Amino acid sequence: MTTTIWLRVSAVISLLFSAGHTLGGLKYWSPMGDNPVLQSMRSVRFDTMHVTRSYLDFYLGFGYSLSALLLMQSILLWQFAGIAKTAPQSLRPMILAVGIATLVAGVIAWRFLFPLPAVVSAVLAGTLAAAYRAAR
Repeated sequence: MTTTIWLRVSAVISLLFSAGHTLGGLKYWSPMGDNPVLQSMRSVRFDTMHVTRSYLDFYLGFGYSLSALLLMQSILLWQFAGIAKTAPQSLRPMILAVGIATLVAGVIAWRFLFPLPAVVSAVLAGTLAAAYRAAR
């Protein structure tokens, strides 16, 4: 397969990752259900930088920020695929950077979160590795 195809596949995987991440946050999702920790995250509020926020606000804010970055990654990968039609070698450093960041995020997910985002990161890193190889 060509670099273009691998990058398009990577873009779709990243888009699905972004959508799943966003949908998971819409329900104030917790793997343990509504429990005292989640209740405290909602109720404990504090002032920071002239605004009042809860820990849940921070949790959701970081999650939605990650969704936005995954969406941006999807768009960039799709655009990279267009460039790969004429100059695939020029994309190798960018593919490598996105691939390494994806691997690091997967390790972080495996260590601190749970397996599903780690597995999706691994699959995405694999398609990026294939795109990198194809861009020779």
